Parts: sequence; structure tokens; C-alpha cells
Amino acid sequence: MQSAWGRLGLLLGFALCGCSSPRMMDTGAVGIVTPASFPPPTLADLSEGRRPHVIGPFDKLSVEVYGLPELSRQVQVDANGHVALPLAGSIDVTGKSPEDLAHAIEERLQAGYVREPHVTVGIIETVSQVVTVDGEVHTPGIYPIAGRMTLIQAVARAAGTTEFAEAKHVVVFRTVEGRRMAALYDLRAIRLGAYVDPQIYPNDVVVVGDSAARRLFPQILQASTLLLTPLITLLR
Repeated sequence: MQSAWGRLGLLLGFALCGCSSPRMMDTGAVGIVTPASFPPPTLADLSEGRRPHVIGPFDKLSVEVYGLPELSRQVQVDANGHVALPLAGSIDVTGKSPEDLAHAIEERLQAGYVREPHVTVGIIETVSQVVTVDGEVHTPGIYPIAGRMTLIQAVARAAGTTEFAEAKHVVVFRTVEGRRMAALYDLRAIRLGAYVDPQIYPNDVVVVGDSAARRLFPQILQASTLLLTPLITLLR
């Protein structure tokens, strides 16, 4: 028998009888280790997987030109994805990160005879990179995505699930290459380590414990067992 020092591959599951007390279930997905083997993350760990923000229409930006306060200002991206700046003119920001835009502004300023400009672009407010969280959460709404966000984090941004939420009925709607898709997740399984907490992307719609899951996955949801893998479907 393996000791607590080894990987035991144990996962907490829920009894089919619907009791609130969990039972142990072996899925090979989770390892049991000592507290000493759970060290803090390194700086490299903290920066890994971060996604750059992509600027979009109506985002509010701060543009700082070092040593030239008359060229520094706050601007808002227009509906066509452009910003207008002194000497730099109108710049298309579509698909650019703040770093990309800063570089583009520097090139424009150099062409306008500004010697070795140094530009920093920051995000003040974003309305283009957002996720919608709806259903049985305390504060449904639209929330900005700054960098990387997971499903658990998105639900937490909406102040968590309500007392009567069905944590096993969480649907994420997404459009990929023009195709509408939906994925069914079980928050209980994610929290127990059955599978990785999935990433959430801009324009995703997360619906917690609502009729959307029952409508799209009726056969699956007839059972009360733990959903040990996400289910994906294409929407017509």
C-alpha cells in the first residue's frame, strides 16, 4: 500500500444516494502529499500563462511619453478601433497589446522628429475584454478580463454561487471561428481536482446553475454523479 508520501490518485466524489457526505473515489488524477511538498510559487511560476491584454473599442488608455508631458494624456479607443494622439496621428489599435501600441506610438513620434521617445501605455478601463457571468451567482454581470482568468475565478468575481446554485450545472458559451459552442462543467469536480480549472476568454458567457445546462445536456444531468470531464457541444 502506498503511503501518504506517494501519489495515491484519490479523488473525493459524491455518493449516488445524493447524501452530502463525500466518499473516496480513485481516478488517478490527484496525488496526496505532505504540506512540506507544497512550496510557494517562484517568480517564473507567477508570470507563466499570463495573457497580454488586447486593446479594443471604447477601452480607456493612459499614454505617457517620458519627458514630454504635453504629449501624455488619457484617450479612449473609438468605435473603429483607433486612437488619435498629437504628432502620432490616428493609430489602429486592433489586435495590439499595450506594449505593441507603445512601440507603434514611438515609431510615429520618431517619424515626427521626436528624438528617442519612450512611451508607456496603460489600461485604465476595459469594455472590450470582458466575460459575462449569469445565473445562480450573487452578483451577475459583465466583468473585465485582465490577463489570465479561469472558470473558478470568473465565478468568484461574481461573488460566488448562491446558496441554492447547482454547482454541477455550469455552462460556458463561446464562439470559435464563427461556431457557437457550449461546454458543461462541474465546479465540484474542479474543486476536487478531477480536471484542470478551464481558462475563460473574452466574450465568454458563463451561466451557473440555470436552465441552459438542463436544456443542452438533459440526459447527462439526469444523473447526480460527479461529472469527471467537461462536455462540449456545438450549437446550431
